[in-house]
Amino acid sequence: MLNVPGVVIVLIAIMALIHAVLYLGLTEEQRTELLLLFAFIPARYDASIMPDVVWPGGVAADVWTFVSYALIHGNLAHLLFNSVWLLAFGSPVARRFGSLRFVAFMAATAAAGATAHLLTHYGELLPMIGASAAISGAMAAATRFAFQRGGPLGMGAHIDEAYRVPAADLLTSLRDKRVLVFLAVWFGVNILFGVWALSAAGFEQAVAWQAHIGGFLAGLLGFSLFDPVPAGPTPTV
Repeated sequence: MLNVPGVVIVLIAIMALIHAVLYLGLTEEQRTELLLLFAFIPARYDASIMPDVVWPGGVAADVWTFVSYALIHGNLAHLLFNSVWLLAFGSPVARRFGSLRFVAFMAATAAAGATAHLLTHYGELLPMIGASAAISGAMAAATRFAFQRGGPLGMGAHIDEAYRVPAADLLTSLRDKRVLVFLAVWFGVNILFGVWALSAAGFEQAVAWQAHIGGFLAGLLGFSLFDPVPAGPTPTV
């Protein structure tokens, strides 16, 4: 905890502050207005659903809600759960990327999650909130370097150097059995969420598992666009 990057602490503090304002400082009506303005609502993008409705924020909100939804959480358990996972997987990625690249990366994976949700829930009125898609992206990014020799999971690795080891290219990563096991477990859990959603009425409203997958794939495939560490010879694993 003493080594958590400042940018991760700031993100968690922002999410906590937003949650406190949302549920302690606003009326029910004000809360609804805020969600309409900052949550991700697929119906915004389908004019046939509510043709006479003028959505708050207009075209600008059509853009910023692809990211802003990730800072809002439905209840305290939701916030705490995502904060723990952000500490665990956001911290190594933030140490490697640096603050600005990390924030840009989290915004990009949040937007990718929102895009996946939009494609699979087009026209839906229920708002999507929560940082899970962006955190899923951080999980995927961590697999690109954490298993490398000398990386964060290596025995006796120096803490600073561990986060600067050259990452394996994607194809090499996908040949690493440890990465494959992690991917299999991660996708398996999310597929189970999807199957459960189909069999439990209303449960699909609670877990936007397609957004998780969108964020994860964006983090896995787009890692190199944000990684400041020069590519080097692929370490033997």
